[in-house]
Amino acid sequence: MRRLLIGLLLLATAAAHAGRPCEERPLAVGDVERGMHLAEAARQRLDASGAQVVMIGRVGQDLSQYGLHYSHLGFAYRDSEASAWRVVHKLNDCGRAEASLYRQGLGEFFLDRMQRYEAGIVVLAPDAQQKLLPLLRDNQRVTQWHTPAYSMLAYPWATRYQQSNQWALETLAGALEPAATTRRQAQAWLQLHDYRPTTLRLGPLTRLGARMTRANIAFDDHPNDKRFSDRIETVSVDSVFAWLQRSGLGAATLAVY
Repeated sequence: MRRLLIGLLLLATAAAHAGRPCEERPLAVGDVERGMHLAEAARQRLDASGAQVVMIGRVGQDLSQYGLHYSHLGFAYRDSEASAWRVVHKLNDCGRAEASLYRQGLGEFFLDRMQRYEAGIVVLAPDAQQKLLPLLRDNQRVTQWHTPAYSMLAYPWATRYQQSNQWALETLAGALEPAATTRRQAQAWLQLHDYRPTTLRLGPLTRLGARMTRANIAFDDHPNDKRFSDRIETVSVDSVFAWLQRSGLGAATLAVY
């Protein structure tokens, strides 16, 4: 069953950080309080939205030098049986070259080492919500567009690696297009519907340093003409949010503090 939802790990808080090495140091009391406050604020905003499924982003890293705000993306859906919201997302396992899917509550989702305690929520179009909800509840279907091999800067139009935001975007595409049963097909649908990835300007020394020191960063899936002209394309939360609004698949981003 495709690695049992690649773990379906419900104890993710202590074990995994999105793209960062594992840390034994526990969260400070103040960080726990801020995380739980943000989880409650997000719950209230989600309840008030009337939505069943949204895309939710958090600020786990400072990406402002690249003109980006949010760093990590997942789906939040209403679990009517538990009267709660669940988040399904992909996490890099302790800085290694692989990643897993997780199902968490809002509290767990925000009990990470945040750069800023802020969330972004995009309410999806009703048709998208209807198609995503049964998929996100299904442990097997939700892994259909998942690849464990991970690179933080995976190329959006290749399948050798997959980063967290890319999994969410390709899963959305697969849910919306019944014929897109593979990652390649989901990517083709995204290109057809004008998704535009973020382009980062990374010079050769930056790329070499990242590749030599981080197991979870690779560049060999990027086309040579782009890589050697310092243009690294990848899926960012900001680019997904912009595309959702531009395409009519999602509403404006709701910021939660």
